[in-house]
Amino acid sequence: MTETPILSVSEISLSLKSCVEQVFAHVKVRGEVSDVKRAASGHIYFSLKDKDSVLSAICWRGRSCATAQAIQVGLEVICTGKLSTYPGRSNYQMIVDEAEPAGIGALLKLLNERKEKLEKEGLFESSHKKPIPYLPETIGVITSPTGAVIHDIIHRLTDRFPRHVLLWPVAVQGENCAPEVTSAIKGFNNLSEKFPKPDVLIVARGGGSLEDLWGFNEESVVRAAYASDIPIISAVGHETDTTLLDYVADLRAPTPTGAAEKAVPQRLELTQKVQTMGLRLTSSLQRTVSEKRLRVQVARKGLPNLMEMIHQLIQRVDDKSEQLQNAFHNLYRSHSDKIQGMARLLDSYSYKNILKRGFVLVSNSARQIITTKEKAENLSALNLQFTDGTLYVVPLKPKKKKTAPVIPQDDLFS
Repeated sequence: MTETPILSVSEISLSLKSCVEQVFAHVKVRGEVSDVKRAASGHIYFSLKDKDSVLSAICWRGRSCATAQAIQVGLEVICTGKLSTYPGRSNYQMIVDEAEPAGIGALLKLLNERKEKLEKEGLFESSHKKPIPYLPETIGVITSPTGAVIHDIIHRLTDRFPRHVLLWPVAVQGENCAPEVTSAIKGFNNLSEKFPKPDVLIVARGGGSLEDLWGFNEESVVRAAYASDIPIISAVGHETDTTLLDYVADLRAPTPTGAAEKAVPQRLELTQKVQTMGLRLTSSLQRTVSEKRLRVQVARKGLPNLMEMIHQLIQRVDDKSEQLQNAFHNLYRSHSDKIQGMARLLDSYSYKNILKRGFVLVSNSARQIITTKEKAENLSALNLQFTDGTLYVVPLKPKKKKTAPVIPQDDLFS
């Protein structure tokens, strides 16, 4: 009887690994993705499960973007690769080279779930959408530098209205698509003053399958577009193709050429529009001037003649001046007559006129009027003023006489 060899743990582990890898060197496994862990190294660790079993799986870094995109929790996929073991944990696992959704329905399911999630967060609401500038100075384009898309956009811009174009080259499909498009959107928003910051961004690529366009359905791209301060025009795929970027973009164009058309106006149409507006403005001004002139003419007829009003006022001034002058003369004549009358009256009361009637004005040397005999007797000299001159006299002192008996007046005339 042959003795069973004694193997170390490492030897039995390596034997099992070799056996498993030889028997299951190329397998395809269908299952639902769960427990996805994306390591910092770039490797993806996940599990494939069905109703009864679970299979650990690893997708090494550097696999295609389609493979990495297909590894989403809850998505049913078909993985191609080999089975191997991990001696450190004494378990077996699948090394996945390729992974693809188990039919287009699986990708659509994932797309709808992601869309519903982002929509609940409010990323697709129209209230956050920014208006596209009517005539941008600079247009930023995010697309492949080698495809026909950039040439179509520049050609259409040149035909319609030439503008300054800044190209940010990116991969438009594959595993680098989403991170590069995300970086491009953020990069345009963070341009320094050394470069002209675009007034609008165009994110574009040609048509393709759902898998080809999957990079524009990634959350990082959608969130970068939502956070962009620069308005974004989405032009990914053909008119029938729809990505999550289309929902968050400020404007969706059916094609890259259509995006160029929406970014700038038609120069000829703009020129014609300006000319038309100029003609309308001129016509409006002429009509306004005519209406104002007519209103002035109508108002002029209702207004009195200014020169006539001035002449009438001058005539009134002349009349008032004449009346004032006549009133002055009349007032002067009236007061003159009163003064003359008062002068005649005063003259009639003058003592000189009384002297003409035989009276004499008696005064002393100081020209004080003497009105009594008693005063005259006491003076040494008197002035007797006649109508033709003054006579100076000396009053005689009266002699004392015997008092005669008083004879009644009645006896004198009896």
